[in-house]
Amino acid sequence: MLTRAELTEQAAATGRAAVSRPAAERVRPRRTPITWVRRGGLSKLVFTLPLLVVFGVFSWWPIARSVVMSFQRTNLVTAPLFVGWQNFEYVFHDPIFWVAVRNTGWFALLALVFGYPLPLVLAVIMSEVRRLKGLFSVLAYLPVVMPPVVSVLLWKFFYDARAEGVFNTILGWAGIPPQPWIQSTVAAMPSLVLQATWAAAGGTIIIYLAALTSVAPELYDAAEVDGAGIWGKIWHVTLPQLRGILFITLILQIIGTAQVFLQPFLFTNGGPVDSTTTILLLVYRYAFTNSLGGNYGAATALSLMLAVFLALMSVLYFRLTRRWSDA
Repeated sequence: MLTRAELTEQAAATGRAAVSRPAAERVRPRRTPITWVRRGGLSKLVFTLPLLVVFGVFSWWPIARSVVMSFQRTNLVTAPLFVGWQNFEYVFHDPIFWVAVRNTGWFALLALVFGYPLPLVLAVIMSEVRRLKGLFSVLAYLPVVMPPVVSVLLWKFFYDARAEGVFNTILGWAGIPPQPWIQSTVAAMPSLVLQATWAAAGGTIIIYLAALTSVAPELYDAAEVDGAGIWGKIWHVTLPQLRGILFITLILQIIGTAQVFLQPFLFTNGGPVDSTTTILLLVYRYAFTNSLGGNYGAATALSLMLAVFLALMSVLYFRLTRRWSDA
C-alpha cells in the first residue's frame, strides 16, 4: 500500500503530465447544434433577431438599394433602366460637381481651422472657472438644443447686408463699414462656417469638459512643480490626456463637414453664383430639382462616391493615428 507521501507525489506527477500534454492531444467536445442550443445560442439569437431586422430594414437594405440604383437610370416613376457607369460619368462631367467639391473642401478646411480648436479652448477655460460653471455649460449647450432651422433663420436675420443689420450695426460701432455677408461670393462660405461652429460647438464642449474631469490633478501639480505655466500644463498634460477624444472628434468633424447641407440650402441655396454649393446640395439638386421625379441614379451615384471617400479617409486616418493612440 502506498503511503500518503507517495500518493501525493504520484498525483503531482499526473498533474504535471496533463499540463505538459500538447494542445492538439487534448480532447475537446465536438460542437453540434444541440450543444449550441444548450449553451444559450438560441436565446441569444432570439434576443438579437429584432435588432438585426431593424438594422436590415432601415439601414442595410437602403444602402444596398442605393448601390443598385447608382447603376440605373430611374426617377422612381417609370421602370428603371440599367446603365452601368453612365451615372458616375455624368457626375464627373458635370462642371458643378468640381465646384461643389472645391466648396465642400473649403468649408471643411475653415471649420477645421476655426471650429475644431475653439471648443477645446472654451472647455479648458470653463474647467478653470470656480463659480457658475453650470450656468456657462448651459449657455454653451443652448445652441445645440435649438432647432437647426430656427438657428439658421435667426443668423440669416443677423446677416442682413443693410447698415441696419445686427452684425453691421455692431461693426458700425467700431467704425467698420457694412459687410455683404452671405450676399458676397467671398464672405458667404466663412459666414456659413461661423454659424455652423456656433451651432455645433456646445456638444463638443460638454464632451471635453467630461473628459477633463478624468485628468488626475496630481499631473498638474507635478507640472507646476517643474515650473510649467498654464500653456505648459495644457501642452504637456491636458492635450496628451485628451488625445483619444481629440482623435474621435476630429474624424467626426471631418465627416460632418463633408456632409454639410443645411446651411448652404437655407442660407443661400448654393449661391451666390454657386459659391456655397456643396456635394450634398448637389445631390439634392440631382434628385429633386430636375425633371419629373429627378435623376435619382446620378444622386445615388454621387452619394456613393462621397460615402466611399469618407470611408477611405477614415481608414487612412485611423491607420496613421493608431501608433500614437496605442502609445
